[in-house]
Amino acid sequence: MGLTPCVTAVIFNPSARGNKARRFIHEVSRLNPQTKLLPTTAAGDATRLAIEAAHDGADVIVAAGGDGTVNEVVNGLASLPRSQRPTFGVLPLGTINVFAKEIGLSGHLETDWAIIRAGHSQLIDLALAEHSGGQRWFVQMAGAGLDAAAIDRVQWRLKKVAGPIAYLWAGIGALLSPLPVVQATGGPTPTGGQLVLLGNGRFYGGRFPVFPKAKLNDGRLDLAVLPKASILSLTRAAIAVRTGRLLNMSGIVHQQEPQFELTCPSPARFQVEGDNIGSLPARFSVQPEALRILIPRR
Repeated sequence: MGLTPCVTAVIFNPSARGNKARRFIHEVSRLNPQTKLLPTTAAGDATRLAIEAAHDGADVIVAAGGDGTVNEVVNGLASLPRSQRPTFGVLPLGTINVFAKEIGLSGHLETDWAIIRAGHSQLIDLALAEHSGGQRWFVQMAGAGLDAAAIDRVQWRLKKVAGPIAYLWAGIGALLSPLPVVQATGGPTPTGGQLVLLGNGRFYGGRFPVFPKAKLNDGRLDLAVLPKASILSLTRAAIAVRTGRLLNMSGIVHQQEPQFELTCPSPARFQVEGDNIGSLPARFSVQPEALRILIPRR
């Protein structure tokens, strides 16, 4: 039986960190018993469930989980014609929840659920990563070099217990190993470095404005390049981010363009929304105002 009109479909990750998933099911059922709850059971399920929910008539589809769940649902919605894409909402249940922070969600279930029920929305850009292994849509961030090397080292058990500390520990391990030098083209001048990041929004790795001029609906991607990744250079960059001076920091390259291409002379992985999905070379581009999302009223 298909979903009735105007029913909200919520796709959630039942393995969310700690007891979040169990609390979530109880609270959403209490707040709105008519909500269609769709649990994932394996990687890729959220993409399939989003497509099925849209075909069943849902006009609002919510991703309840971390940035990985958000990304899977977005890829399901992006596979549909624009006219058939339901409105997209987010309930953050993950470890970092970068996109949820980007759009101003609190992380408090009742508050964020009220935002979804209020129905205030805007159109945002969809970004696309294309490589030899396929393609992946994203809404927040991508990168290569140090961050992809660190993601390869993240221990799942430590992530479940310690959250962001798992990424910090993995990053330290990656710094102690040889890092690839990634080249970026598409901007005014070619550039490259050991940490190359792309943002559709302002935040990276949490509530850190690595792309302070970025907007979700400006039709451009923001590029940030750190030529040499070391504890010293990363500390300087972190201080610059905290003080709002990253754009003025010597050595950091920032560019804004509708598309970029990343390449590397040696084998190098790249990440989208915190998951390594393939190897360079890869092309990154933007589809302007391609997804309607639910956001807090400002």
